[in-house]
Amino acid sequence: MKRIPQLFLAATVLFASCSDETTIFKDDLQDDVIVESNEAELEGSISYDKSGVLEIFDEDALTNKGGLTNKADIAGDYPLTLVAQVNPPTYRGRGGLTASHVDVEGDYAYVSYNEVEDAYFGAVEIINISDPNNPRVTSRLIYLNADLNSVEYENGFVYVAGGVNSETSTRATSNSFVGKITVSNGRFDTGGGITYGFQQGFNANDVAVDGQRVLTTSGKDGSLTVYNQSDLTIQEEVPYDDLRSLALDQGNIALLNASTGLVILDAGYQVIKEIPIDTDFGLATKKSIDFSGDKIVVSEGGKGAGVYSLSSGSLVEYIPILIDPAGVAESDIVTNAVATNEEMILMANGGAGLCLSEDNGNNADLVGIIELEGSINYVASKDDYLFAASGREGLQIIKLNRPSESLAARCASLPAYSGSSTLNVSQGQTLEYRGAKRFKNLNVAGSLLLCGSWTVINNVGLDTDALFEMNGTFVVGRNNRRRDITVESGATFRVEGNLIIYGDLILNDGATLEFIGENSVVNIFGSVQRNGSSTVSGTFNDIKNKF
Repeated sequence: MKRIPQLFLAATVLFASCSDETTIFKDDLQDDVIVESNEAELEGSISYDKSGVLEIFDEDALTNKGGLTNKADIAGDYPLTLVAQVNPPTYRGRGGLTASHVDVEGDYAYVSYNEVEDAYFGAVEIINISDPNNPRVTSRLIYLNADLNSVEYENGFVYVAGGVNSETSTRATSNSFVGKITVSNGRFDTGGGITYGFQQGFNANDVAVDGQRVLTTSGKDGSLTVYNQSDLTIQEEVPYDDLRSLALDQGNIALLNASTGLVILDAGYQVIKEIPIDTDFGLATKKSIDFSGDKIVVSEGGKGAGVYSLSSGSLVEYIPILIDPAGVAESDIVTNAVATNEEMILMANGGAGLCLSEDNGNNADLVGIIELEGSINYVASKDDYLFAASGREGLQIIKLNRPSESLAARCASLPAYSGSSTLNVSQGQTLEYRGAKRFKNLNVAGSLLLCGSWTVINNVGLDTDALFEMNGTFVVGRNNRRRDITVESGATFRVEGNLIIYGDLILNDGATLEFIGENSVVNIFGSVQRNGSSTVSGTFNDIKNKF
């Protein structure tokens, strides 16, 4: 992160507040802020090349400790799928952007981008994720001379935090800025301009909206600054040595000060607790923090993630960095960001990948490294989605595939699956399970009912006269490693929910595919092959019109 970003705001001064540190601007979008209006350019940002089922490599597999009894032989929790990748924005041949922050609200994800090299270049965009089979970039603003380091959506506005070079700008009163942009129906509305406020510090690196106030942090010799949400006039400004990020929880404010550690403030900005952290956070690097119940998780570079108790202020544990077996440079084995989502703790560990751990109430249990390419520099998670910023690989959109509550209620009487990662159902055998698991292989010769969320990295086969019923979500293969579902003569595949196949659906002579209910969805990336006389019945939404 740069110390003095070079942003010249083509702006008209509306008025100055009583604070010397804040001037409010409306941007006229002449030269420095570009609205991307080319729909083809926006649509072309989405890539499905590597979409599909994701493996999770556990610690034994990474260190070759497991031998023949490796955990990989057991069906794994967390049946994750890579929905799509979003390529970083470019402008007239200029590239090099990486995602710096993600905020998710409702049907949309809001993403900020910055330039990791010496040049200054940034963007903010909106991604419609209402249909997990078809994410779309709906709107984008490009900043030609600014890195945008954080983004948050609140009540019809997107707030961004970044930097401005006050030495070259005749408008800016200090280097750090926050911007407020109107959003309507998933698109930026710049007709009324963009409102800006300024604060001390080299670079605004985080922003959060809490009711009628907007809180931002800035880096070296910066501050926690609180703006009025309506017009971005400063309400409070508290100086700090070197703030890197902030998080809000139940009225309290957590600050990460690279000089001292965690500082917990009440709603009136009074210090109620300080938690010393003896860690080298690096020079001018953002390190995120996140609440998890009575704990707060801190990204601590080479140490991994530190988990601290809010009530006692003590260190609970360090979650170490699992090393990719292929090996990476030591300087790139650092925890850059952390995120929590219910029981999940996620660590963006740079070249060592994206690590998933499970908070069991005491210490975290390491689950493993999620199968993603690129250096993972940022992670965010909310609801049923996970977003990983991975350098040249762009922003990766991952679906957690958690079973719905209604599905869990309907299938509550079934036993939870806890067996092998290869499930074979023999002829004459009837098996019924609920849950959310990752399989390697699935073959049905008898009768099988699966309720919940399930992924299969390899092929799925239904032998002659077999019955396979699925209720929930079922995903097979990856787009760059396609696998098929084959239904043999006399076999029935009954679907209620979401069926995604990164490969072909093969219906041989006498096979039956039956959709039940009114809301089933099928998304096939290969083809539907109907050999001889096969039957397809029921109501379903065919995403790619393969039937």
